[in-house]
Amino acid sequence: MINTDIRYFIYARKSTDEADRQVLSIGSQLAELREYARREGLDVAREFVESKTAKEPGREVFNDMLTRMERGAARGIIAWHPDRLARNSIDGGRVIYLSDTGVVQALKFPTFWFDLTPQGKFMLSIAFGQSKYYIDNLSENVKRGIRQKLRDGVWPSCAPFGYRNDVKNHTIRVDSLRAPFVRKAFELYATGDRPVKEVRDYLRAAGVLGRRGKNPLSSSQCHVMLRNPIYYGVMRHKGELYEGRHAPLIAKALFDRCQEMFKNISKPRSTGLKPFVYRGAFRCAACGCFITTETQKGHNYLHCTKKKGSCSEHFVREEEMDRLVRKALARITLPPALVDQALANIKTEGAKAARAGTEAARELRAELAALNGRSDKLVDLLLQGAIAQPEYARKQARLVNDKKELEGRLEAFVLRGGERFEPLRRFYEFCATAGEAVISGVPADNLRLLKRAGTGFVVGGRRLKFDHNAPLKKLLELRGGAEPAAVDWRRFQEEMLVYFASHPEEAF
Repeated sequence: MINTDIRYFIYARKSTDEADRQVLSIGSQLAELREYARREGLDVAREFVESKTAKEPGREVFNDMLTRMERGAARGIIAWHPDRLARNSIDGGRVIYLSDTGVVQALKFPTFWFDLTPQGKFMLSIAFGQSKYYIDNLSENVKRGIRQKLRDGVWPSCAPFGYRNDVKNHTIRVDSLRAPFVRKAFELYATGDRPVKEVRDYLRAAGVLGRRGKNPLSSSQCHVMLRNPIYYGVMRHKGELYEGRHAPLIAKALFDRCQEMFKNISKPRSTGLKPFVYRGAFRCAACGCFITTETQKGHNYLHCTKKKGSCSEHFVREEEMDRLVRKALARITLPPALVDQALANIKTEGAKAARAGTEAARELRAELAALNGRSDKLVDLLLQGAIAQPEYARKQARLVNDKKELEGRLEAFVLRGGERFEPLRRFYEFCATAGEAVISGVPADNLRLLKRAGTGFVVGGRRLKFDHNAPLKKLLELRGGAEPAAVDWRRFQEEMLVYFASHPEEAF
């Protein structure tokens, strides 16, 4: 026989990320609650079903149910357990308050006894408090487990793009299909002339899809990827850095170079203008505004945009700019015979460099051991309360980055050996390529070579000036006005090896 004195709402809930695997599914809850209502003779007005966590207030279905009860649509609730109604103090307090005011006159649970008395409401508040304690304690346990994984060098979440989760070993491993594209993306952005949008377009053109293999990467996802230190072996979690045990995809120097690009390069502007070769590549020597290009009577002319007002700088024909670019490249060229001889010397001295690097590697290992000792002392200071958490996080992040830099240098000595000559080899080849471009290069290709040669390009008085990067600056200083045959190339090579060893990000 159905009791029609009070009408009830059935409420069934299960969080999509429910940690308690013993909680019945939505279907099982509804079946049990319907049978309970039939057995007890309860009049059910409506059923409410929700798949959302109750650890925070703001459940739409739950709030809608209570709002309908305040309007008198029902006076009782049937649920599997009080923790289905609330796991936070606000929702739990609201249910008890509605019981105090008579809006809720009955609460029925197959697994919990309740009646509308002071003792019953007290027991209900205890049940809500236990539910909140359970979820809070569970959250702390999960956070503690995450922190321990990070300290052990294990990434505790879904693998970022370029890696895969290794379920068996509880870590992440390199995704052999996507990792090369991640490296290429960093290399493209580090050049300084490829905005994030063009990096995204490169990945899309290559047919690269996201981690789930459904959609291509967006600009924001590429932005996050290029700022994520996990790719050089360091994990960042809640502002703190941890050493990772996973294999890095890039060198720290390349990552740092990309971060500099984020600081120095403004957002790309989409103007819809004609794609002239030199548009936006130079600035005016007189006022600092950008040099633009326009077509007049069948010829392209470069002139100041005059964004800051009048400017006395004259225009330059595009053909003249081609000549100026080739002239700039000619200053940094080397004869092919000299390049061949230098490359041969590099090959023979590679073995010697490997042996000489043994002692340097020993010193680096000693520095690395010292850093590990400092890290242990820092942890002891934190545990003793002698240092605050923010200061510990700041100093620990510095130590982690210092260790990564040392490990990278150690790898260069131990693993690559003679390959330390690789940057110098690419430098010589660049100088030879520049010489070829002077003779037969396409203007767009010549401009790309020029951008690799330096920064701060200005045009004025029909002259092109810029700051050569450090390797080329050393080359020009050493050569002076001398012919290549009169230059002490051995001394130059020794100086460049030292430079490239400390500045690997500038390797051509």
